[in-house]
Amino acid sequence: MINKIIFFGAIVFLILDSCSTTTITHSWKSNLPNEIKIKKIMVVALVNPNDHKLRENMENHLSSDLIEKGFESISSMHVYGPNSFQNESEESVINKLRESGIDAVLTIVLLNKEKEKHYIPGRVYYSPYYIYHRRFWGYYTTIYDRVYEPGYYSESTRYFWESNLYDINNKQLLYSVQTKTFDPSSTEQLAHEYGKLICKDMINKGIKSNN
Repeated sequence: MINKIIFFGAIVFLILDSCSTTTITHSWKSNLPNEIKIKKIMVVALVNPNDHKLRENMENHLSSDLIEKGFESISSMHVYGPNSFQNESEESVINKLRESGIDAVLTIVLLNKEKEKHYIPGRVYYSPYYIYHRRFWGYYTTIYDRVYEPGYYSESTRYFWESNLYDINNKQLLYSVQTKTFDPSSTEQLAHEYGKLICKDMINKGIKSNN
């Protein structure tokens, strides 16, 4: 029974993974040094101040995924609340992060959010209902409702994100990535896909845990 549950769970995971809506459009890593080792990362999402749920999801998922890959990671919203770093100087923020043992900050920025409407034209389906062909009205009344699908408008949403990894000690950019997300089913799905994708790309580019 347990084996069946594991099997079906793996199938569901593969199906969900194959339906990913987030893709990387560009990524870059500093070439000095060739391999970057980081111990503790703070994740900071910069989105609409009114959209606390989106920010919370994005920070929590990426932070959790970093932990799974061996990094120490915390969410800025979890530690400092929704108004983290507001009305503070650079020196004050940097000192605060250093005192917490953080050596890098990974930002998540919503660059743009676009909504598009697409018109889906109606379609006529042809079916061989031969028995009704001899009389017009029998044919017409039987087929009409079955073969015609009216046109309609469909709305899709695209999110454009950017994440930058900064070294707290020398204040330099270590890594940058841009992504596009097309029509996610929920902010939970969006955050889940984003976290997995960014962690994988960071590691592939030589950014490793120093733990």
